[in-house]
Amino acid sequence: MGIMIKDLIESNDLISVPNSKHALPAKAEDLVMLAEEEVEQVTLPVIDISLLTSGSVDQRSQIIEDLRNACLHWGFFMVTNHGVPESLKEELINSCMKFFDLSPEEKSVYDGENASDPCILNPIVCGTNFNPASESVSFWRDYLRILMHPVFNSPAKPEGLSEALSEYGERSREIMKELVRVIMEGLELEEEDIEESLELNSGVQKFSANLYPPCPQPELAIGLPAHADRGLLTLLIQNDVGGLQIKNKGKWVAVNAIPNSIMVNTGDHMEIFSNGKYKGVLHRAVVNNKKTRISLVMTNGPSTETYAT
Repeated sequence: MGIMIKDLIESNDLISVPNSKHALPAKAEDLVMLAEEEVEQVTLPVIDISLLTSGSVDQRSQIIEDLRNACLHWGFFMVTNHGVPESLKEELINSCMKFFDLSPEEKSVYDGENASDPCILNPIVCGTNFNPASESVSFWRDYLRILMHPVFNSPAKPEGLSEALSEYGERSREIMKELVRVIMEGLELEEEDIEESLELNSGVQKFSANLYPPCPQPELAIGLPAHADRGLLTLLIQNDVGGLQIKNKGKWVAVNAIPNSIMVNTGDHMEIFSNGKYKGVLHRAVVNNKKTRISLVMTNGPSTETYAT
């Protein structure tokens, strides 16, 4: 198994990004050269999902309109009153942190090379002596990916991770299904069409834990380069360390979660299903030299049969 960034940091007194064969060429938009204050901080639209079932007719209509605008103009929004206890979110974050704290030998069990493996630990230690002429940028992320549904999987360690994953997986799947139904309602599609076309109950659900340790040269590295997600909707929770940036109206903006919320964004399959109306939005993760950031991402897509078609 390759060396995890977290393990590398703890075994060395790093003062620079190390050399590595994994340095990748980057587009200009992937090179994080701006000071943090030069990236505008924005507040995403907030959707109170409880009003979809407990609000008045007018309130529900307003939420549908707000969700339509959020998907159309941002592709990202915050969901509040979602029914996921803060205690569960904290337990899951802490359990994932403990997973990355396991010894290299314990983590090597999940060193998978086959993309179809249910649990894959994908260490990416990407470093280079930065040379502007080479237009290269370094990855700075440790990554665990788990297939959650239709068949549930989980690492055996640490204790409590499997239980937290299972409960959060079920709750987040219900949130996803409710949001998809309402989004499609806003597109004036029938609920029966949604269920038949997407087969949400047997849909694919993938969980990713992304660990971004402090980087000695954050201006020469990136946690995750610009990309759009696959699937219908992605749900994200994180600790209190910022680093997510999205591209909106041609420029990068920084976003942070508000308390007691879950961040949601549209993916490529939503773009297809909405006939191009709701785009899969480019986003990236930047790193810092002071604090560890962890983000937990639940990607939800249609069934594998729908993927195939």
